[in-house]
Amino acid sequence: MSRVAVVTGAARGVGAAAVRQLAADGWRVVAADICADDPGVGYPLGTREQLRQLAGEWPDSVRDVVADVRDQAQLRNAVETAEREFGGVDAAVAAAAVMAGGRPLWQTTDAELDALFDTGFRGVANLARTAVPAMLRRAEPRSGRFVALASAAGHTGLYHLAGYNAAKHAVVGLIKGLATDLRGTGVNATAVSPGSTRTEMLAATAAYYDLDDVDQFGPHQLLDRILEPEEVAAAVCWLCDERSSAVTGTVVHADGGFTA
Repeated sequence: MSRVAVVTGAARGVGAAAVRQLAADGWRVVAADICADDPGVGYPLGTREQLRQLAGEWPDSVRDVVADVRDQAQLRNAVETAEREFGGVDAAVAAAAVMAGGRPLWQTTDAELDALFDTGFRGVANLARTAVPAMLRRAEPRSGRFVALASAAGHTGLYHLAGYNAAKHAVVGLIKGLATDLRGTGVNATAVSPGSTRTEMLAATAAYYDLDDVDQFGPHQLLDRILEPEEVAAAVCWLCDERSSAVTGTVVHADGGFTA
C-alpha cells in the first residue's frame, strides 16, 4: 500500500523537491502552498501555476491544495484531502517558511517579525496540530513521521537576521517537545536544518548582503558550494521513510558543513 504525505511550501524550493522525490518513490502526496505574496516579505512567493505544474508532473499521485499555513482550517482541508483521496496520512513535511530582515533587530518591523513567526514557526505548529492526529488515526503498528524544515540559522547567529534566527530556533524547540509528546505512539518528529540552498529565499538573503550571486555564500560551507534543493529534500524524504525509525526529537544537519 502506498504511503501518504502532506507537504507545505510545496510550490517551489525544498518543498517542491520533496514532493517530487516522494512521488518518485511511490508516495501519494498532497502538495500545499499559499500561492500568494505576503506584505511582510520583500520578494514574491510561490504561485498557483507553479503548484499546478508540480501536481501535473504526477497526476495519479499528487494533489495540489492552496493552503495558508497560518490558517489551521486551511491545513485541515489539506489533511482531509489526503485522508479522503489517499486513505490517510503517514508523513507531514512542514517546508513553508519566509525570509525577512537585513537590518539589526531594533530596526526590524512588526510586519517582518509577524511574517517570520506566523509562517516559519506557527505554520509548523499548525501543520503538526492537524496532521499528527491524522497519523494517530492510522492502525497500529504506526510509523508516522513529522518533519520540519529548520535551518542552520536555528543553531547559530546570522548577521542582521535575528528574527529569522529566533523563528528557526523555535522550530527546533517545537520538534523536541513534539517528539516527547509522541513518545511511544509510533510517530516520530524530526527537523532538517539546511545550509545555504539555491532557492528564492537565498536570493532574497543575498540581496540583504548586497551580494550579486547566491554562490557567494558557498565558502561558508565545508563543501565550498551552496546546496541544491534536491540534496536537502533527500534528507527530508529519508526521515519520512520507515527506515528512519530510530530518529526522533532531533535535527539532521543537511547544511554542507555550515555549522561545523
